[in-house]
Amino acid sequence: MTAVAAPRLPIPSFAEVYDEHFGFVWRTVRQLGVQGATIDDVVQETFIVVHRRLAEFEGRSSLKTWLYGIVRRIVRDERRRLTRKPTSPVDDYDAIAGEGHDPGNQAERAEAARLLLRLLAELSDDRREVFVLVELEQMTAPEVAEATGTNVNTVYTRLRAARGDFAAAVERHRARDAAFVVTAGQEGT
Repeated sequence: MTAVAAPRLPIPSFAEVYDEHFGFVWRTVRQLGVQGATIDDVVQETFIVVHRRLAEFEGRSSLKTWLYGIVRRIVRDERRRLTRKPTSPVDDYDAIAGEGHDPGNQAERAEAARLLLRLLAELSDDRREVFVLVELEQMTAPEVAEATGTNVNTVYTRLRAARGDFAAAVERHRARDAAFVVTAGQEGT
């Protein structure tokens, strides 16, 4: 008796993939530590690879997981390249914060984005990767394990450690803010 292959799901068009997943790719690239104008280059490179390889997508994983595998390889290559040729970061926090009509609200969101990226930068690469995918991109641990080629138990271990590291970074930030407020208040007296 021969095994019957599961029917292959139709592959979405490149335009559909781009429209649906551009935000995920851009956020992930930024949250994995790529900075400034390089973000756009990495996102563009990601979608060039997607365009070239979309017909090869077999549906054995979710499209988001497949995309993340591509993003991960390109980000690692870019980070290796930048360690050989450092550049000065130019960040567009307004783009991170999103479009808004209220300048005050947009400024607060841009500041929150700056803080989030500073706190994420304090995590090791492996922990940051898992934290970003689970906490910010809402992927499940099994999806992260598949996307990163890591054992699911390792994902849970890294996630637990990353949550602890992130909480500690938040506490350090709060302590610095409290010390700044006290120091600033003493200068005014």
